[in-house]
Amino acid sequence: MNRDLWNNFIAIVKKEVVPALGCTEPISVALAAAIAANKLSGNIEKINVQVSPNLMKNGMGVGVPGTGMVGLPIAAAIGAVAGDPNSGLQVLKNITDCDVDKAKRLLDCVSIKVADVPNPLYAKVTINSLNEFITVTIADSHTRVLMIEENGIATYLATTEIEDNHSVLHNDFENVCAKDIYDFSVNVSIADIAFINQSSQLNNALSKEGLVGDYGLKIGKTFQRNVDRGLLSKDLLTDVIMRTSAASDARMDGAMKPAMSNSGSGNQGITATMPVVVTAEYLQASEEQTLRALMLSHLMAIYIKYQQNKLSALCATTTAGMGATAAITYLLGGNYQQISYAISSMIGDVSGIICDGAKPGCALKVSSSAGAAVKAALMALEGAYASGNEGIVSDDVDKSIENLCALANGSMTQTDIQILDIMVNK
Repeated sequence: MNRDLWNNFIAIVKKEVVPALGCTEPISVALAAAIAANKLSGNIEKINVQVSPNLMKNGMGVGVPGTGMVGLPIAAAIGAVAGDPNSGLQVLKNITDCDVDKAKRLLDCVSIKVADVPNPLYAKVTINSLNEFITVTIADSHTRVLMIEENGIATYLATTEIEDNHSVLHNDFENVCAKDIYDFSVNVSIADIAFINQSSQLNNALSKEGLVGDYGLKIGKTFQRNVDRGLLSKDLLTDVIMRTSAASDARMDGAMKPAMSNSGSGNQGITATMPVVVTAEYLQASEEQTLRALMLSHLMAIYIKYQQNKLSALCATTTAGMGATAAITYLLGGNYQQISYAISSMIGDVSGIICDGAKPGCALKVSSSAGAAVKAALMALEGAYASGNEGIVSDDVDKSIENLCALANGSMTQTDIQILDIMVNK
């Protein structure tokens, strides 16, 4: 047991598991716009936005909180009008109906273009008044300001060695394996990880919102209605799918409630949280067991996701679901070997789910990953799992994870290009 890693693990989770209001790709555009507008004197005359292909893909069809609209133009406009430049992923938390009306009147002044950049996550926003212009560039993570330019002069430039989030994670996860994450989660002082309970509070509140409001595809509400009609049983699997998808329903359709994100994604945070919360409630787990399970889920999800490109053609709720299946297996009394079986089965099951942009339909993929997490856990406890004889799965769970990430970072980059081409030309 390598206790030297534990302080780093806590720091990583505190950095990667944070509140986020709205889908984080358009929110990064809103944040850049808010920072630029805050430095601009005079009225806004024009807003030019350049984004990476991946950010365009994830910003085209998703609801922007509080606006009743979808897409990057309204995200840029409302960020410029009323975004809080100091609130990170909660940049839109204080907007009003009056602000939204002003933003809508600015939409004709907003242009969106795809930038030819190597960064999977990239947003460059330039806001002009009559006499000046401010440009803010965010890259590599949703809140990482790479550069601020005022009238063409750089007034801020990030220090790459210090602020490149993926490099920091790479260093912190060097020589780490899944067993290290398990050992930490089940043995660390409970006082040191009590903060993870906020993920339960925020995402559970979002789930409740999804079950009472008419959001997105209404997957959670559809399950609830069919439980009431007797077509579905109110069992663990149904509850996990219903309550997890309800949170995504609300988030992807612009609910004004924050999600607790994971690795820069609210849906990843929801998928890493809600199946664990529901299972803990179903089993009447103790507070300590629940907190340890939540930590195991979130940290395992981060560990798997860090090995992939920040944005890719692989739906990241699948990797978050791998964290959830680890935690569910733990709550059901499983040992580390059974947890590794469950993760391997998830890799054998949901590794083909593509990311075709952020949108209300993401809740379908969230529900699939959540359901697969329960299935894999139950199989693992019976000694049934996808073995190294099957597809990309290896007999070693860390090698299975490595194979999955090689697929996401390799051939699926071309898949990503094809997905975006289909989306913009249909």
